[in-house]
Amino acid sequence: MSVHLANTPVLSTERLTLRAPDAGDWPEWYAMMQSDRSSHIRDSEMTEAKAWRAFGHVIGHWVLRGWGNFVFTLQDCDTALGMAGPWYPAGWAEKEIGWSVWSAEAEGKGYAFEAAQAARAYAFDTLGWDTAVSYIAPDNARSIALAKRLGARPDRDAAVPDMPGAESTLVFRHPKPEAQG
Repeated sequence: MSVHLANTPVLSTERLTLRAPDAGDWPEWYAMMQSDRSSHIRDSEMTEAKAWRAFGHVIGHWVLRGWGNFVFTLQDCDTALGMAGPWYPAGWAEKEIGWSVWSAEAEGKGYAFEAAQAARAYAFDTLGWDTAVSYIAPDNARSIALAKRLGARPDRDAAVPDMPGAESTLVFRHPKPEAQG
């Protein structure tokens, strides 16, 4: 049995379904957190206990804020491919649009771009955000490329999150909806 958060939105794109994370996503999350794919979102060896707490953080964000990162899947399959969405935990300088691709098989197909576009539209249109950033590790070339593809530009004056190692974090500012044309 997989437990689901209640009353959460579901977004659809041409190929993807974006939904709140649920307990059934744990195997894909844990596999990603055990791999090098998670090196840009963690700062140490990822034990099962640390991965569990991090996954609880992802799910708990929905409970505490009423919104959070969406897990994205193909429309005809409920296997988690990654997540994208609005993010604003305590200690974050600004509201963020984040993303991660959980499996190598899902990389390079445009899924993260498609999911991040839908999630960003949700943040601006439904949540009423008037600005958003993405915090990216300076050596994360794929995320930097995705931020630029989304129209986000470096904002060297923006503050970074209150977390270890954040002083080197790059901040990309997303365009306001009216400028996204």
